[in-house]
Amino acid sequence: MTVIATWNVNSVKARLPRVLEWLEAFQPDVALLQELKTEDAGFPRLEIESAGYHVETVGQKTYNGVAVLSKQPIKVIHTRLPGDDSDEQARYLEADTCGFRVASIYLPNGNPTRDENGQDHEKYLYKLKWMDRLIAHGRDLLDLEIPVVLGGDYNICPTDVDVYDARAFADDALCRPESRRRFRTLVNLGYTEAWRTLNPDLHAYSYWDYQRGAWQKDNGLRIDHLLLSPEAADRLGDVGIDKTPRAKEKASDHTPVWGKFTDISAARAA
Repeated sequence: MTVIATWNVNSVKARLPRVLEWLEAFQPDVALLQELKTEDAGFPRLEIESAGYHVETVGQKTYNGVAVLSKQPIKVIHTRLPGDDSDEQARYLEADTCGFRVASIYLPNGNPTRDENGQDHEKYLYKLKWMDRLIAHGRDLLDLEIPVVLGGDYNICPTDVDVYDARAFADDALCRPESRRRFRTLVNLGYTEAWRTLNPDLHAYSYWDYQRGAWQKDNGLRIDHLLLSPEAADRLGDVGIDKTPRAKEKASDHTPVWGKFTDISAARAA
C-alpha cells in the first residue's frame, strides 16, 4: 500500500511543528506540499530529512512554493508547468517516486475576478491561462499510460456541494463557471477525482478561513484535490480528508487530503 497526500501548509517554517508531527503520526509515503512561502535555501530540509523523507522543492520568497517529500528517492521531471517559459511563479513540481508520477500543484487563486471597470482582472485571466496549460500537460501525461497523481491546492470548488455558501461565492474565482469548466475539462480527459469518486454525496471540506469562526462553524471549502490517471485510479483503495492538523494551534488553514493505493500485483489480481 502506498499513501500519497497533499497539503497546503501555508508557510512551511511557520507550520513546521505541525508538519513534523503529522509526518510522524500519519506516515505518508509521499507528501505533496504547497504554499511553502520560502526560497529553496530556507526550506527546513534537515528536519524533514531527519523524519525519514527525501525532499525536492521549488521555492519562492514570501509567496507560493511547492515540494515533494517521499520515503523513496525522487527523480524530478519538471520544476515549472510546461507551456510558458516566462512564468516564474513557483507553483508546480513534477517527479517520479514510489512507482508514481506525482505533481505538487498550487493553482492560482485568481481573485479578484474583476477590475475597476468590471472586466476580468489580470489575476483571474492568469488563473484561466494556467489551467489551460495544466489541461494541455495533463493530456500529455495520460499518453504515458503510467500511474499519475496530480495533487494540490487547485483553488477550485468543483460544485456547489463543495462550498458552504454557494450564493456568497458565486462570483469568486474558486467557483466561477469558467474556472469550474476548466476543472471539468481536466477531469474529463480521463482523470478520476479521488475523494468525490469514493464519496459521491458527502459534504466535506479541506479549507477553513481563519476569520469569522469558519473552522468552528464548519464553514469550509473543498479546494484540495487528488486527480488520478486510469493507471493510478485502478489502484485506489481509500481516500480521506485528515482534519486533525486543522484543529491544532497555529494550524494551516488547509488540511491534508490523502489516497491509499494498492501495489501493482494486488491491483492486477483484483
